[in-house]
Amino acid sequence: MQKQKERRDRNLPYISDAGVLAEQFKTKLLLRSFNRSLPFNAPKEYVLFKLMGLKHGKTIYIEPPFRCDYGKHITIGENFYANSGCLIIDVAKVAIGDNVMFGPNVSVITAGHPIHSAVRNTRYEYGIPITIGNNVWIGACAVVLPGVTIGDNAVIGAGSVVTKDIPANVVAVGNPCKPIKEITDGDKAFYYKNQRFDEEAWKEIQSILNRE
Repeated sequence: MQKQKERRDRNLPYISDAGVLAEQFKTKLLLRSFNRSLPFNAPKEYVLFKLMGLKHGKTIYIEPPFRCDYGKHITIGENFYANSGCLIIDVAKVAIGDNVMFGPNVSVITAGHPIHSAVRNTRYEYGIPITIGNNVWIGACAVVLPGVTIGDNAVIGAGSVVTKDIPANVVAVGNPCKPIKEITDGDKAFYYKNQRFDEEAWKEIQSILNRE
Protein backbone atom coordinates (compact mmCIF):
# COMPACT_ATOMS: atom_id res chain seq x y z
CA MET A 1 0.00 0.00 0.00
CA GLN A 2 1.14 3.57 -0.66
CA LYS A 3 2.68 5.55 2.15
CA GLN A 4 0.07 7.57 3.99
CA LYS A 5 1.83 10.86 3.11
CA GLU A 6 1.58 10.00 -0.57
CA ARG A 7 -2.11 9.16 -0.24
CA ARG A 8 -2.71 12.45 1.57
CA ASP A 9 -0.95 14.45 -1.14
CA ARG A 10 -3.04 12.77 -3.85
CA ASN A 11 -6.24 13.80 -2.00
CA LEU A 12 -6.98 10.16 -1.19
CA PRO A 13 -8.24 8.91 2.19
CA TYR A 14 -5.27 8.36 4.50
CA ILE A 15 -4.32 7.67 8.12
CA SER A 16 -2.17 10.04 10.18
CA ASP A 17 0.67 7.62 10.84
CA ALA A 18 4.10 8.38 12.32
CA GLY A 19 5.38 9.85 9.04
CA VAL A 20 2.45 12.25 8.76
CA LEU A 21 2.72 13.30 12.39
CA ALA A 22 6.48 13.90 12.07
CA GLU A 23 5.81 16.50 9.38
CA GLN A 24 3.22 18.19 11.58
CA PHE A 25 5.60 18.14 14.55
CA LYS A 26 8.23 20.10 12.62
CA THR A 27 5.66 22.76 11.70
CA LYS A 28 4.30 22.98 15.24
CA LEU A 29 7.79 23.73 16.55
CA LEU A 30 8.21 26.53 14.00
CA LEU A 31 4.79 27.92 14.93
CA ARG A 32 5.81 28.10 18.58
CA SER A 33 8.55 30.52 17.54
CA PHE A 34 6.18 32.38 15.19
CA ASN A 35 3.55 32.93 17.88
CA ARG A 36 6.11 34.27 20.36
CA SER A 37 7.42 36.88 17.92
CA LEU A 38 7.48 40.59 18.63
CA PRO A 39 4.71 42.53 16.84
CA PHE A 40 5.17 43.38 13.14
CA ASN A 41 8.28 41.21 12.79
CA ALA A 42 7.70 40.37 9.12
CA PRO A 43 11.33 39.34 8.40
CA LYS A 44 11.14 36.62 11.05
CA GLU A 45 7.76 35.50 9.68
CA TYR A 46 9.27 35.12 6.21
CA VAL A 47 12.13 32.98 7.53
CA LEU A 48 9.74 30.69 9.39
CA PHE A 49 7.41 30.45 6.39
CA LYS A 50 10.37 29.40 4.24
CA LEU A 51 11.31 26.69 6.73
CA MET A 52 7.72 25.43 6.68
CA GLY A 53 7.63 25.50 2.90
CA LEU A 54 4.81 28.06 2.81
CA LYS A 55 4.97 29.95 -0.51
CA HIS A 56 4.00 33.63 -0.56
CA GLY A 57 4.30 36.96 -2.34
CA LYS A 58 6.58 39.83 -1.35
CA THR A 59 4.24 41.64 1.03
CA ILE A 60 2.20 39.55 3.46
CA TYR A 61 1.62 39.69 7.19
CA ILE A 62 -0.15 37.30 9.54
CA GLU A 63 -0.91 38.46 13.07
CA PRO A 64 0.01 35.95 15.77
CA PRO A 65 -1.34 33.62 16.88
CA PHE A 66 -1.44 31.60 13.67
CA ARG A 67 -1.83 27.88 13.22
CA CYS A 68 -1.52 25.49 10.30
CA ASP A 69 -0.82 21.77 9.99
CA TYR A 70 2.05 21.82 7.49
CA GLY A 71 2.52 25.22 5.83
CA LYS A 72 4.00 23.58 2.74
CA HIS A 73 0.53 23.07 1.24
CA ILE A 74 -0.27 26.81 1.42
CA THR A 75 0.35 29.30 -1.40
CA ILE A 76 -0.40 33.00 -0.83
CA GLY A 77 -0.20 35.82 -3.37
CA GLU A 78 0.87 39.45 -2.98
CA ASN A 79 -0.40 41.88 -0.35
CA PHE A 80 -2.06 39.42 2.05
CA TYR A 81 -3.13 40.25 5.61
CA ALA A 82 -4.63 37.94 8.23
CA ASN A 83 -5.75 39.23 11.60
CA SER A 84 -5.10 37.25 14.80
CA GLY A 85 -6.36 33.73 15.29
CA CYS A 86 -6.00 32.60 11.66
CA LEU A 87 -6.29 28.82 11.30
CA ILE A 88 -5.45 27.00 8.07
CA ILE A 89 -5.76 23.22 8.21
CA ASP A 90 -3.76 22.50 5.08
CA VAL A 91 -4.04 18.74 4.71
CA ALA A 92 -4.74 19.54 1.04
CA LYS A 93 -3.59 22.55 -0.95
CA VAL A 94 -4.82 26.04 -0.03
CA ALA A 95 -4.34 28.63 -2.78
CA ILE A 96 -4.92 32.28 -1.82
CA GLY A 97 -4.74 35.04 -4.43
CA ASP A 98 -3.48 38.63 -4.38
CA ASN A 99 -4.88 41.42 -2.15
CA VAL A 100 -6.73 39.09 0.20
CA MET A 101 -7.71 40.03 3.77
CA PHE A 102 -8.83 37.79 6.63
CA GLY A 103 -10.59 39.18 9.70
CA PRO A 104 -9.89 37.78 13.19
CA ASN A 105 -10.35 34.05 13.78
CA VAL A 106 -10.91 33.02 10.18
CA SER A 107 -10.65 29.24 9.67
CA VAL A 108 -9.79 27.59 6.34
CA ILE A 109 -10.30 23.84 6.71
CA THR A 110 -9.36 21.35 3.98
CA ALA A 111 -9.63 18.33 6.30
CA GLY A 112 -12.57 16.07 7.02
CA HIS A 113 -13.65 12.64 8.24
CA PRO A 114 -16.17 10.04 6.98
CA ILE A 115 -19.70 10.63 8.26
CA HIS A 116 -20.34 6.98 9.20
CA SER A 117 -18.96 6.35 12.68
CA ALA A 118 -17.78 2.80 11.98
CA VAL A 119 -15.63 3.99 9.09
CA ARG A 120 -14.56 7.14 10.91
CA ASN A 121 -13.26 5.02 13.79
CA THR A 122 -10.80 3.31 11.42
CA ARG A 123 -8.86 6.62 11.59
CA TYR A 124 -9.19 7.36 7.88
CA GLU A 125 -9.48 11.04 7.04
CA TYR A 126 -9.11 13.20 3.94
CA GLY A 127 -8.19 16.63 2.60
CA ILE A 128 -9.79 18.46 -0.34
CA PRO A 129 -8.20 21.66 -1.77
CA ILE A 130 -9.55 25.19 -1.22
CA THR A 131 -9.06 28.12 -3.61
CA ILE A 132 -9.55 31.77 -2.65
CA GLY A 133 -9.37 34.27 -5.52
CA ASN A 134 -7.91 37.76 -5.79
CA ASN A 135 -9.22 40.78 -3.86
CA VAL A 136 -11.28 38.68 -1.44
CA TRP A 137 -12.21 39.86 2.06
CA ILE A 138 -13.26 37.20 4.57
CA GLY A 139 -14.88 38.60 7.70
CA ALA A 140 -14.22 37.72 11.33
CA CYS A 141 -14.91 34.16 12.52
CA ALA A 142 -15.88 32.88 9.06
CA VAL A 143 -15.20 29.22 8.28
CA VAL A 144 -14.27 27.95 4.80
CA LEU A 145 -14.82 24.19 4.41
CA PRO A 146 -13.19 21.53 2.17
CA GLY A 147 -13.43 21.80 -1.59
CA VAL A 148 -14.67 25.40 -1.72
CA THR A 149 -13.65 27.99 -4.32
CA ILE A 150 -14.29 31.68 -3.58
CA GLY A 151 -14.31 33.91 -6.66
CA ASP A 152 -12.39 37.15 -7.22
CA ASN A 153 -13.56 40.31 -5.42
CA ALA A 154 -16.00 38.44 -3.17
CA VAL A 155 -16.77 39.52 0.41
CA ILE A 156 -17.64 36.83 2.96
CA GLY A 157 -19.61 38.16 5.91
CA ALA A 158 -18.47 37.68 9.50
CA GLY A 159 -19.49 34.38 11.06
CA SER A 160 -20.35 32.75 7.75
CA VAL A 161 -19.82 29.05 7.08
CA VAL A 162 -18.80 28.55 3.45
CA THR A 163 -19.88 25.07 2.38
CA LYS A 164 -20.17 25.62 -1.40
CA ASP A 165 -18.45 27.68 -4.08
CA ILE A 166 -19.04 31.46 -4.00
CA PRO A 167 -19.02 33.34 -7.34
CA ALA A 168 -16.94 36.44 -8.06
CA ASN A 169 -18.11 39.98 -7.28
CA VAL A 170 -20.68 39.22 -4.59
CA VAL A 171 -21.27 39.75 -0.89
CA ALA A 172 -22.12 36.36 0.64
CA VAL A 173 -23.22 35.68 4.21
CA GLY A 174 -24.82 33.09 6.45
CA ASN A 175 -24.72 29.44 7.43
CA PRO A 176 -24.64 28.02 4.85
CA CYS A 177 -23.05 31.02 3.14
CA LYS A 178 -25.00 32.35 0.14
CA PRO A 179 -24.68 35.44 -2.10
CA ILE A 180 -26.98 38.29 -1.08
CA LYS A 181 -25.69 41.17 -3.19
CA GLU A 182 -23.71 41.82 -6.37
CA ILE A 183 -20.79 44.23 -5.96
CA THR A 184 -20.81 47.04 -8.56
CA ASP A 185 -18.94 50.32 -9.18
CA GLY A 186 -21.78 52.04 -7.36
CA ASP A 187 -20.41 50.59 -4.12
CA LYS A 188 -17.10 52.46 -4.40
CA ALA A 189 -18.31 55.65 -2.70
CA PHE A 190 -19.48 53.86 0.48
CA TYR A 191 -17.33 52.57 3.32
CA TYR A 192 -20.07 51.05 5.51
CA LYS A 193 -23.63 50.28 4.43
CA ASN A 194 -25.11 53.65 3.34
CA GLN A 195 -22.31 55.80 4.80
CA ARG A 196 -20.31 57.65 2.14
CA PHE A 197 -16.64 58.55 2.31
CA ASP A 198 -16.07 62.15 3.38
CA GLU A 199 -14.74 64.57 0.76
CA GLU A 200 -11.13 64.47 1.98
CA ALA A 201 -10.94 60.67 1.99
CA TRP A 202 -12.77 60.38 -1.35
CA LYS A 203 -10.30 62.72 -3.07
CA GLU A 204 -7.41 60.61 -1.75
CA ILE A 205 -9.10 57.40 -2.91
CA GLN A 206 -9.66 58.82 -6.39
CA SER A 207 -6.01 59.93 -6.53
CA ILE A 208 -4.83 56.42 -5.59
CA LEU A 209 -7.16 54.75 -8.08
CA ASN A 210 -6.05 57.08 -10.89
CA ARG A 211 -2.41 56.13 -10.29
CA GLU A 212 -3.10 52.41 -10.64
